Amino acid sequence: MGTDWLRDPVLEVLGIEHGFGVRGLAAPAGTLFPVQVHGRRVLDAASAAPATEGGADREADAILASGPGRRVGIVTADCVPILAAARDGGAVVAIHAGWRGLAAGVIEAGIEALRTRSPNGGEVAAVGPAARGCCYEVDAPVAEALAARYASLLPGVLVPGRPGHHRLDLSGLAARVLAGLGLSADRIGRTCMHCTICAPERFESHRRDGAAAGRLRHFVGTSGSTVVQG
Repeated sequence: MGTDWLRDPVLEVLGIEHGFGVRGLAAPAGTLFPVQVHGRRVLDAASAAPATEGGADREADAILASGPGRRVGIVTADCVPILAAARDGGAVVAIHAGWRGLAAGVIEAGIEALRTRSPNGGEVAAVGPAARGCCYEVDAPVAEALAARYASLLPGVLVPGRPGHHRLDLSGLAARVLAGLGLSADRIGRTCMHCTICAPERFESHRRDGAAAGRLRHFVGTSGSTVVQG
């Protein structure tokens, strides 16, 4: 079992504190998480209710932070985590995108929210471990929901399989969505795009383990956050 955070050079070279989780890693103290509902709402960490309160005000699938020393995160167990930041680290967003969130436009919503805090542009993003086409099969309604939004992006990431089903590469589709939002190839990190289903020793997977699956925790921090070792 791995015990170190997965880090992407695209964020690391800029000094953006972040980590994609593996089995057994707890989030750094002070990380703020939304209550995830597979939608497209972006939660502003500055106005979020305390974690102990929960409730509809915390329901979101992306969480934005700006200002020094803030850390936000999301959890996954096959859905794709995206960690994005302004180049100066002054604003960050963590995005949780399963097929429902992708179809709803959660990545677009998260990046658009980040851009309101980084008007000079040049955002960077890293895509983390998720269900990939080698192992992840979806039915026709899922394929149709994604095609309604991303028809031009699907060749090669949504591949016909057995009758009525397709293989879906969630991480690959997420990277294409980011590119469609204007992030150049050198601003999209892909080194942590492992398949969660393939590697039970490293990753949690709801598709593989069902209700017994745990959750992977992922985080990103603004400039001034305490660097997490490991």
